[in-house]
Formats: sequence, C-alpha cells, structure tokens
Amino acid sequence: MTMIDSAVVAQTNDLRAKNLKADYDALGEQLNRCGIPIDAIKAKVAAYGVAVPSWGVGTGGTRFARFPGEGEPRHIFDKLEDCGVIQQLTRATPDVSLHIPWDKADPSELKAKAQALGLGFDAMNSNTFQDQEGQPHSYKFGSLSHTDAATRQQAVEHNLECIEIGRAIGSKALTVWIGDGSNFPGQSNFTRQFERYLDAAKQIYAQLPGDWRLFTEHKMYEPAFYSTVVQDWGTNYMIAQELGEQAYCLVDLGHHAPNVNIEMIVARLVQFGKLGGFHFNDSKYGDDDLDTGSIDPYRLFLVFNELVDAEKRQAPGFDPAHMLDQSHNVTDPIESLMVSAMEVQRAYAQALIVDRPALEGFQQENDALMATSTLKKAFRTDVEPILAMARVENGGAIDPVATYRSSGYRKKVAEIRPTVSGAGGGIV
Repeated sequence: MTMIDSAVVAQTNDLRAKNLKADYDALGEQLNRCGIPIDAIKAKVAAYGVAVPSWGVGTGGTRFARFPGEGEPRHIFDKLEDCGVIQQLTRATPDVSLHIPWDKADPSELKAKAQALGLGFDAMNSNTFQDQEGQPHSYKFGSLSHTDAATRQQAVEHNLECIEIGRAIGSKALTVWIGDGSNFPGQSNFTRQFERYLDAAKQIYAQLPGDWRLFTEHKMYEPAFYSTVVQDWGTNYMIAQELGEQAYCLVDLGHHAPNVNIEMIVARLVQFGKLGGFHFNDSKYGDDDLDTGSIDPYRLFLVFNELVDAEKRQAPGFDPAHMLDQSHNVTDPIESLMVSAMEVQRAYAQALIVDRPALEGFQQENDALMATSTLKKAFRTDVEPILAMARVENGGAIDPVATYRSSGYRKKVAEIRPTVSGAGGGIV
C-alpha cells in the first residue's frame, strides 16, 4: 500500500536521473582519490533509518496560539498514512514512534495499518505531563515524583499500559519524559522529590520485558522553570545506573543549557554504555523543536562523528535508537519531516567519509588545526548524490519534496479530513 501513485514518483525521478548519475560518478571519483569507496558509503546510508514521531505530522504551536494546517490528521490512522508518505519518498523513516494516550487504538488495527504501509513501530512514549479526560488524579504538581502516592501510582500504571500496547504492536522500548519539577524556590524538597521519582521508575523498570530497553529523557527546563527533576545528562546517567542494564539515557538535542557540548555528552554516554538514543531537532534559544539541521548542521555532524567513531571501533553495547522530535508551526509537517530525515542521513554520510586514520594521527600529535580541518573537509563535502542514489535504488524519490508537491497529496487528504479549529494554544 502506497499513499502516492508510483507513476508520479517514477515521472519525477526520470526528470532527474541523468543529472544524478553524473553527480554521483563525479563524487565517486573525488572520494576514490581519498581511498573512500562511494558504493560502500551508499550502502550504509541506505540501511540507516530514523523513526518519525506520530505527533510530528500534525501542526505544532506555541503557548500563545496554534494555526492548523490543511488536511491535518484526525487520528492515529491518518497519522500513519502521512508517515507512510514520508517513508515512501525518503526510504529513511521505516518506523513510527507512538505517544499514548494520543495514539491509543486497538493494537491489532494499529499493527495491520502499519504493515499495510510498510511501517514498523519504534519506542513507545508515555504522557504524564498533561491531564486526560476522566483522569482521577492531576499531574499539575508532578507525576512520577508527585507528593501523592495515588498520583504516582497512576503515572506508573500508565507507563505499564504503554508497555503492554507496545508489546502487542512490536515495539521494543519505552521512552519516559516527565515535566515534573518546581517553579519557585522552596516549593519542593529536591532530595525527596528525586527519591520518589526513582521509586516510581523502579516499579516501571521491574515490569520491563527482558528484550526491551527503557529510555529516560532529561530536559533542563519547561514546564517547570525553577527546577526540573531530570534536568541534565548527569542526573539521567544516575537514573540509568540505578535502574539497571536495560535502562539508558535518551539525548534530545534541544534539552540542554545554551553552549553545552552535546557531542561530548554523547561520547561520555557511549563510553560508559548508557547511550540509548536521540530525539533529533534543532534550536536557537532553547527547546525550540525546530527542523533538524536547520540552525546548526555542523553540530549535528559533530554528534554523528562521535557515533561513527563508536560504530567503527565497535563500542560495547552501542546500539542507539534514532528518532525525530519536532514541532512544525509554519511548514507542512510532511515536508519538514522528510527534509529532517535527509539531514540526519546527510550528517551520517559526512561522518562516514571522515579520514579517520588521518584524524587520529593529528589528535595524537596534538595538531589542532589539521585535526579540525579534517572534520571540516568531510562536512563541506556535498554528499547529496549519495543520499539521492540510495533513495532511488530503494524505490524512493530523488527529490522527495518536489515529488510530494507534484502528487497533490495534501489537497487530496484535505478533501477528506475536516478543517480543525485554530482556537487555543499548545503543541497538539
């Protein structure tokens, strides 16, 4: 089942195939002079995938307003269809990450729909940062760290429900992010609050299937602005150590203090076997959830430089999960997610062509200028022909955005999906 007519994909590819071959051959000659086989890089890129968040295909918003887009998905099955478009054209997003209870539905129906679209399911995401209709206890003052035992138990049970849904649809991980914290000095006892969180997290971890992983996610601030329970990678690492071997740290690129060296955090977590995965996005001021690579593509490349280093030296336990996590306020979410998936692939390809022996030699000799120039050389290389060739050979589009626009998909679904009210704020 494909959401866009394959004839449209073939037609748009035919217009670009000749130029792509010429560009690919030219890049191949350039890389060959450096001893890098382009086909080997292409094979790695073709095998790489980043998961799409189900909520990402809806129009985002801010605390002040949300401006709905045309043909927004009404429910998880519409979301899966939009995710199917992204995978069909990019061949880079084979899995979808669900958020419960937003995406709650019959597991057998979810699985059947995903299989029909050629999709699988990535990590499950639990929501205890907002109240749901009919919920007995409020999360206004916290969830897993709440002072009230009944509220904490409610949050624990919700996470266990996410695990059960995930088991039924083939997921193998649970991501836990909480908005717990405080907004005023003295509002919370930091130590007791963290003790309550750890106790609740251990209850969840105890029910984790043996072949699953638990990802805990840190965030410096928001919605709690004075203090956050899981505020940085150090606290997150302590949590993973406390919980056990199946517990790992998830790194969201926007969840750090300004100017923090995220690539070094990645290296540390790899070194100690606790890097669980990523939520890719970009930021200018804070947790902006902007399109991946839209602000600082060099930082994204530097993160992948550490990942490729770990991959090549076969770091013990190295198997990070990769997912996009973005809010699209002024763009078509499908287009933004396609571009972001390709930007992640681009960073991976650039990191793969780094001259590692030369880099290691310069590092050993303390030649700072030549070491950083070696990285810059790879980053400045236009690897687009590799990405495009990998897509087209996998049945995707040479230019996914142009193909998507030619298909008229957005207008077609807009005829089926009713217009959503623009009233209210928030990201969903």
